[in-house]
Amino acid sequence: MPPSYSGALPSHGRFDYQPITRRPAYRWPGGAGLAVYLGFNIEHFAFGEGLGAGIGPASPQPDVLNYSWREYGNRVGAWRCLELFDALGLPAAALINTALYDHCPELVAACVARGDELVGHGHSNAERQGVLDEAAERQLLRACRERMLAESGQAPGGWLSPWISESLATPDLLAETGYRYTLNWCHDDQPHPMRTRAGPLWSVPYPQELNDIPMIVARQMDAKDFAQMIIDNADEMLEQARRQPLVMGIALHPYIVGQPYRLRHLRRALTHLAAARDRAQVWFTTPGAICEDAAQMETDRLE
Repeated sequence: MPPSYSGALPSHGRFDYQPITRRPAYRWPGGAGLAVYLGFNIEHFAFGEGLGAGIGPASPQPDVLNYSWREYGNRVGAWRCLELFDALGLPAAALINTALYDHCPELVAACVARGDELVGHGHSNAERQGVLDEAAERQLLRACRERMLAESGQAPGGWLSPWISESLATPDLLAETGYRYTLNWCHDDQPHPMRTRAGPLWSVPYPQELNDIPMIVARQMDAKDFAQMIIDNADEMLEQARRQPLVMGIALHPYIVGQPYRLRHLRRALTHLAAARDRAQVWFTTPGAICEDAAQMETDRLE
């Protein structure tokens, strides 16, 4: 029989299609239309094995060039970024691998001392989550949550999978192991609930454009252009946010933007956003706070 070209394609079933133009109107705290957060990815990679972004072609293991380039982020870049965030009074969401507790616990402690939100980001970015069977994936989610609670005193409400790697059951398992929201999906400019076996799991927008890995590493964008991209994106979204609330995340990796010449340009972009915050146009916050505010708005709307 000839193939059929009618009927619905396979779907994830997690949420329905709804255009951005048909959403309820509300404002973020303080009357702001645009919520902005920094997704500060602090990661640790196994030496001599596993996955990792590369500054140069992959070499036979041990790949010292690419390993040491990434480790610069933990030893230097992250600390310079935190100094910049402090100077501008910006909160951050630290997306952490729990392997950091064994490797450089001082860095996680510095984020906690700043009052940053900790977001689960797997044990190591040398591993993919989506290849695990359901039992192993559940154990990963539980183990990361329990370790973060034991070491830092806060259980993460949110999760970003290493390399955005999901199984078909990931949203279900996140809800079942106590997570409130996921950053894995980049399909919208507003948060919304996803359907799971255990009830709603919120999806908070996480960027794959305003993200230094795909832009600077994959597309080889210069740091000054990446900074201008952040500014242009914010200015355009501020125009759009006059009509409805929007979310703008900025995904940063300290081994990339923590390089001094890139940090200089990031400083310019974040100073621009801090000025918009000071004019009450931007709510500079964390994804967890965005999730809680959106969930409360949804509850109020349905009552």
